[in-house]
Amino acid sequence: MPQFAPALCLSLAVAALPPCVASAAEGGATRADAEAMVKKGVAYIKSAGDAKAYGEITAKSPQFILHDLYLVVYKLDGTVVAHGANPKMVGKNLIDLKDIDGKAFVKERVDLARSKGTFWQEYKFTNPENKKIEPKVMYCEKLAETVVCGGIYL
Repeated sequence: MPQFAPALCLSLAVAALPPCVASAAEGGATRADAEAMVKKGVAYIKSAGDAKAYGEITAKSPQFILHDLYLVVYKLDGTVVAHGANPKMVGKNLIDLKDIDGKAFVKERVDLARSKGTFWQEYKFTNPENKKIEPKVMYCEKLAETVVCGGIYL
């Protein structure tokens, strides 16, 4: 058997395996992933406490990141208390922030949290993976005086 045969066999075997992780371009995270991530975040905030959980979300703990999916937590006045993609947003009040179409999506988000508790919201936002403005859908759950959200790009 030639010396390269074992390496060739291994290469062919690995190439035949299905991919373990889809890239964002191939669809990345799904709506189900967003719901599961938010539920995980809510449970973690309840068990670990606000300070520890917000710190881990903002520090991009792997348990709160999947492809382009990350968590954001707002107070109901629109102030960011945790942000899984941009730590510079923590402490900023974004209640008046609008998307490219003029939609005040943070205001809408906190209003929906107050009125519905659990909801999906659509708007346009910059995808951190490719820096393009894309349609995004967020799944959110109200938790005490905050709203915990995770979204996917469509």
